[in-house]
Amino acid sequence: MFFQDKKEKKGKIIPMLPLRDVVVFPHMIVPLFVGREKSINALEMAEGQDNRILLATQKSAKTDGPKPSEIYDVGVVAEILQLLKLPDSTVKVLVEGQYRAEIIRYTPRQEFLEVEIKEAIQKITPSNEVEALMRSVCSKFEEYIKLNAKIPPEAILSTSNIEDTDRLADVIISHLPIKVPEKQKMLETISPVERLNALANLLESEIEILQIEKRIRGRVRHQMEKSQKEYYLNEQLKAIQKELSGRDDQREELDKLKSKVKKAKMSKDAEEKALKELKRLEQMPPMSAEGTVVLNYI
Repeated sequence: MFFQDKKEKKGKIIPMLPLRDVVVFPHMIVPLFVGREKSINALEMAEGQDNRILLATQKSAKTDGPKPSEIYDVGVVAEILQLLKLPDSTVKVLVEGQYRAEIIRYTPRQEFLEVEIKEAIQKITPSNEVEALMRSVCSKFEEYIKLNAKIPPEAILSTSNIEDTDRLADVIISHLPIKVPEKQKMLETISPVERLNALANLLESEIEILQIEKRIRGRVRHQMEKSQKEYYLNEQLKAIQKELSGRDDQREELDKLKSKVKKAKMSKDAEEKALKELKRLEQMPPMSAEGTVVLNYI
């Protein structure tokens, strides 16, 4: 693999830690849990030297003892900030990515992976075009965060004051939940401008997908609300029909009772009292307790 403007670090021998399912970028601070013997040996060697180790991702996370051909050629030199040995013999290590590096060769060391590397860096000259590109990417990233509930809004703060093109691209990429091969491709894109252009296209695509998902969720929610409303109205209609049916039965019974009262040849006062109670009974809900008492009275 060819990189432009290789500086310093060229030919540096350094321990290497192969990673499963994660790509670390420069400026990222991440905790890693390490359990393989060779990886632990590499960490101990790095800690005993200058706390620097190369982090390179495996092509397949399932491989337990990866060979050089099973590890990507570009990784990140990271500083070990903290190393803690756990009771189960594994190690938790906190690392911070420093700079990209290409693996030139593997050394014959057997107790851990050790590689010769050269730094991969390309400086760019600031321009209005580059500034416009940076603003565009920041704007798209903000729109992306508003649509993606999985990324906290505070992520915007991590990019708001970044003026370095190289760093801006890496910080934004580190927040995106994209697959390992896509992240590795971004890591291998040395030119900050090319990386920002690729990032702009990626964000545009992700935003479009999130907008489609949002519309689908909206339609599903609307359909659910419509179904719930229809169910509620149907239940109301059933209750009303039941009430009306009860009132029809009650009306028929009250008409018969009224006819009986008039045929009973009661005294005027008794008949007036009975008819008054009948009228009151008409206002009561069917099968009410008070209605039953009044009906028995009549």
